Amino acid sequence: MGLVIATVNMKGGVGKTTLTVNLAACLAQLHGKRVLVVDLDTQISATLSLIPPQDFARIRREKNTVSYSISKVLRPSNRYKFGTKDLITTNVCGVNGLDLLAGDIDIYDEFLVSEKLHQESVDNPNVDFIDVWNEFESSLIKNILAPVIDEYDFILLDCAPGYNLLTRSGIMASHFYIMPARPEPLSLVGMQLLERRISKLRETHEGDKNCLESSLLGVAFILSGSTLFVRYYDQVMQRVAQDFDADRIFQTRIPMDINVAKAIDTFQPVVIDNPGSSGSRAFIKLSQELLTRVAKLTGC
Repeated sequence: MGLVIATVNMKGGVGKTTLTVNLAACLAQLHGKRVLVVDLDTQISATLSLIPPQDFARIRREKNTVSYSISKVLRPSNRYKFGTKDLITTNVCGVNGLDLLAGDIDIYDEFLVSEKLHQESVDNPNVDFIDVWNEFESSLIKNILAPVIDEYDFILLDCAPGYNLLTRSGIMASHFYIMPARPEPLSLVGMQLLERRISKLRETHEGDKNCLESSLLGVAFILSGSTLFVRYYDQVMQRVAQDFDADRIFQTRIPMDINVAKAIDTFQPVVIDNPGSSGSRAFIKLSQELLTRVAKLTGC
């Protein structure tokens, strides 16, 4: 069974998607792993970091996005003939074993979610609405991944910033989560808030058949060219060391590298677009650190 890893942070702009796609590319291209990237963010940044816009337009036109899977759950019907495996774009960026379940700008309809859960609570008067909600939240992404989880070594979930339904469901479906961060105060606040939210989520689902089993794999720091980050670096790192155990902070730091940003224009991760850059070398080193850490925690 593949390991599901969610990349999450309450704050946007911390390098979450950059981290996701570059780790995925390293794991597939350099370590021979079978990797699936699932884009759960309506900004579709992970999708457009792995395929060009014209390919996304075609995939969306054919309804081969994660939105199809969610609609299938919300409105079960014979017209939904495709399973998760049918929606996956294989060997993206020309890398064998690197696959994508594309995101969508309209990923789900909140009204349909409310309608479905209300109807379920009406049909089951002996079940509290909150229990209906918790079951849906804990199983949505997990059920979408279930048909393909044995076909991959790693499934990386690029979650939206904040704490919406899909982010919570993605955390519930994961074995581990990674917090990308920048060495600046607001990023630190986002990390602290996320840890509190996940603790509350764990408490909410305690005793459920789909209890929260995900644990923090590590905090990964992605640097920037801003002089403010240099100014706050020591202060923030000291605070992080107080809040998190040393073995929960990745030693590899992603350096300031303009090539990481330039790679976005090629719709490829920098480790593919410019493998010799300092950013690429850091992501490669981070991927090895991740594998070592996973082996230590899982025993395999």
